Amino acid sequence: MRLLVVGASGFVGTLVVPFLAEQHQLRVFDRQPPQMSELDFVQGDVTCYQDLAGAMDGIDAVVYMAMGSLNWQEEAGIVSAYDVNIKGVHLALRAAHEAGVQQAVYTSSMSVYGGDLMQRTFPDEGITPDATNLYGFTKRMGEEVCQNAAREWGMNVNALRLCHPTAEEKWLEETRSGVPTIATMARDVANALMAAAAYQGGFQAFTISGDYEQKVMNMAKAKRLLGWEPLARPVK
Repeated sequence: MRLLVVGASGFVGTLVVPFLAEQHQLRVFDRQPPQMSELDFVQGDVTCYQDLAGAMDGIDAVVYMAMGSLNWQEEAGIVSAYDVNIKGVHLALRAAHEAGVQQAVYTSSMSVYGGDLMQRTFPDEGITPDATNLYGFTKRMGEEVCQNAAREWGMNVNALRLCHPTAEEKWLEETRSGVPTIATMARDVANALMAAAAYQGGFQAFTISGDYEQKVMNMAKAKRLLGWEPLARPVK
């Protein structure tokens, strides 16, 4: 597939783009160039519709993983959260729709749920997201934008509720057998993104976690519909 990766130079993008590039033809969209200089790079801003529309030619699916500022206590961080997690999602999906691109993936987060995730149980994705903090709230509003795009434009938009995407070395260093973890190794995240880019089912939300024993997270839906499950295992 020809994938447009929006936000490819950010934290998640830097982790997963090398794996995506192994199996797909990529065009990457960001304000900053990616670490992999050989990729087809389009410089732009997710708040600019023209920038996004200009990157859609020849694309089969859009993968939206833009993040923005983490300084959520300041005005600039607040504006960034709304711009990137809500406005940018809408503009990217609209640009995709206008270009005839019907497939999209939104990197949501399990932060759409409030509280300590390790102290909660998640039997399925039907539990209503309830986060009230700025990041979690705007991420769940981003899911609403995705659901609306599926309804309004007939798009297939899959929201992946990621849990702490982590580089392979760090995951292996920090994960222990018999100790529950929800962090997800980068290759497992990339595999979920690729499966979601191809899945056609209107709007769907999926829990994506490295909790391979499913002590905290239930990922039966991802396995059933995407054929995905975390493959990473601790070595200690």
